[in-house]
Amino acid sequence: MSTFIKFIVSIILSANLLLTVQGQSGMLCVGHYWTEDEANKVMKDFAQQWDDVESWEKRAQTIRTGIIRGIGLDTIKLYKGDFGLIASEPREMQGYSVQNIAIESFPGFYITGHLYRPTESREQYAGILSPHGHWNDRRFSDEVQTRCAVLARMGAIVFAYDMVGYGESTQVDHDISIVMLLQTLNSIRALDFLLSLPEVDSERIGVTGASGGATQCFILTAIDDRVKVSVPAVQVSAHFFGGCGCESGMPIHKSAHHQTNNVEIAALCAPRPMLLISNGADYTRNTPRVEYPYVKKVYELYNVEHKVESVHFPNEKHDYGFHKRTVAYNFLAHHLDLDHNNIPYQDGYKEDFVQVLPKSDLVVFGDHPLPETALKGNQAVLNYFGFKE
Repeated sequence: MSTFIKFIVSIILSANLLLTVQGQSGMLCVGHYWTEDEANKVMKDFAQQWDDVESWEKRAQTIRTGIIRGIGLDTIKLYKGDFGLIASEPREMQGYSVQNIAIESFPGFYITGHLYRPTESREQYAGILSPHGHWNDRRFSDEVQTRCAVLARMGAIVFAYDMVGYGESTQVDHDISIVMLLQTLNSIRALDFLLSLPEVDSERIGVTGASGGATQCFILTAIDDRVKVSVPAVQVSAHFFGGCGCESGMPIHKSAHHQTNNVEIAALCAPRPMLLISNGADYTRNTPRVEYPYVKKVYELYNVEHKVESVHFPNEKHDYGFHKRTVAYNFLAHHLDLDHNNIPYQDGYKEDFVQVLPKSDLVVFGDHPLPETALKGNQAVLNYFGFKE
């Protein structure tokens, strides 16, 4: 039974989440919550609270419970019904195919995205989730299309899906009070969908994203051990907690009983493989000196420090650009048994085989209109759960 299932219980009174949403301001850790100096000291203080596997796992359970309660996952019942799949005909490219799909996260609420598949025949494939951050049309961007296509040609079935309120996920606004809950439900449901495909190997499941996509990546990894490999890019910071409601708008970092940050949340991946990607021009500039040493000590407890890596680009900015993608390709290939030899290589990986499609070719609800049963508007979704804005 997964760690996540152990922590999720049946429906509790919906008033509990109302208290979370409406009475949480004192427990929120938003944006640059600490200075870099303060965060450096806090990490040393955190490290004093554990010194072996038993004491770390006790702290890890406190942090994981804080995420589940803070988002409100303990107040709802996860939807396990039919996916209600809506899908276009797949387009076959050079070594991969791409298909526009939508699935129901819960009745009337759709996850919209692309499903990339290898064209090379195998008995089973790895599965990779690809959430994205706060960039316009991010699911349709060159970067997301390229990354997913390359990973598919290497041997993974990849699901790239819209952030709530972005792309085609417009049934609610991104600033809805429960956006972090909705995005986590979407990630869990997207993982359910990948694992429902008989050709996906449940022991080879990865997730990767950058910025707000990395937040979705490390939150899902922290609460669901069906994820086997995690690659959060340009987001794991000791002092920055995320400036958007989908990153810090619900009390996942602090309660009356604990205080944590995104470094410790990311460390809940241990002992599973994880790659931290950082750069010199944002809040991950200290990763080689502050965040990574802390995470590595957690992995050392399990004698698997070889399964955690940090790659830092001091001359680069906040993105999931070519150099960041290529280190992720190697890491995911190694730990998910992908074939990097399927990608052209000459003094670096060649991504020019990827055909970047226009947005008009990638929308799900073009030829397929949004079903009449779809929930429309923030209040309709809040009503589904029995909440008020």
